Amino acid sequence: MLAAILGLYFKGVNMGIEFVGGAQYRVTLPSEQVTQDNADKLRAAVAETGVNGAAAPVVTTSGDTSIIVQTKQLDSADSKEVVNTILETVSASPNDMSQDEIGASWGRDVAKRSLTGLVVFLVLVVLFIWAYFREWKMSVAAIVALGHDVVITIGIYALSGFEVTPATVTGLLTILGFSLYDTVVVFDKVRENTKNLRATHRTYAEAANLAVNQTLVRSINTSIVALIPVGAILYVGAVQLGSGSLKDLALALFVGMAAGAYSSIFIATPLLVQMKEGESENRAIEKRLATRRRHEVDPYASVPVFTEEMPMREDSDSDDEDDESAYEDAAHAGREVAARSSGSTTPSPPVPTGRGRVTPSAHGPVTPSTAAGRNQPTRQPRAKRGKK
Repeated sequence: MLAAILGLYFKGVNMGIEFVGGAQYRVTLPSEQVTQDNADKLRAAVAETGVNGAAAPVVTTSGDTSIIVQTKQLDSADSKEVVNTILETVSASPNDMSQDEIGASWGRDVAKRSLTGLVVFLVLVVLFIWAYFREWKMSVAAIVALGHDVVITIGIYALSGFEVTPATVTGLLTILGFSLYDTVVVFDKVRENTKNLRATHRTYAEAANLAVNQTLVRSINTSIVALIPVGAILYVGAVQLGSGSLKDLALALFVGMAAGAYSSIFIATPLLVQMKEGESENRAIEKRLATRRRHEVDPYASVPVFTEEMPMREDSDSDDEDDESAYEDAAHAGREVAARSSGSTTPSPPVPTGRGRVTPSAHGPVTPSTAAGRNQPTRQPRAKRGKK
């Protein structure tokens, strides 16, 4: 974003002839001479004339009958030099040449209509997302992501020096639709994951992060599948054919699609989460889950921490007796519950009392064993078993 803004500020956008006006030369040739090779020769020859307005001419073929050369506004002397260069390069006569002047007023009308179309598109986007998701914050996040895509795309045009033509405007509107499509897919998954947020035991940020992870592979694959053919068109139009309208359209599509895939994941969704986390309901859910998870990790997290203002009490025998009686009551109650749940009718053994473990009371008197004085059997090794 910073590079794009600096490029727009220092270099500006190279507006095409359709927006700023200029001169257009059409030379009529036999069909066998209307080739891309002759168009490339004309482009190089006109650029080498040294005329300032013709330093970067736009040369395209028009059907199979003529070649069109477009330059900036030229005076009569520079225009005559360009005409002579075109005629000499393709060996044509003056009768085969026609010249038109494109006024700046027509270009301003094209720019105005393009801007009007862009504004109408953005307004419709806001209304559509607001009506579909019933959430104005999603509309704001989507518009911010679209603005990111527009700035990045126009900044690339400024840095690269490509001309902004009506084909560029067409490509710009197309990539805005592509970015919106990807954003709507991610937001639809966010809405699904946050529909019953209390039952999911997740915060809004965690549910949105899960939605991004669930749609990440789809977004990447869709973007790659779309960028491969657009990149091929950009290479052919800019490197091999040198066609102005083709490369302008392909560059807008390529940059916009890449920026749109990035903004849907890393700009639109995080911005939506930041706005939604400020709501009281989501703050309450986040606070409750944080408390619950802290107790799950540390069961003693609710034990109060000693502070200087905490009241103190002296240890006494009565306190010890109270603690021991409470412990005995709790232990006895636990044993009774366990006995009832297991169906056992055997009375529970006495609970130890005092400090430390105490031997429970015996069930009967201790009598002498009848085995006293006998030789007790010993275990022999396996090799000696059965041998005397």
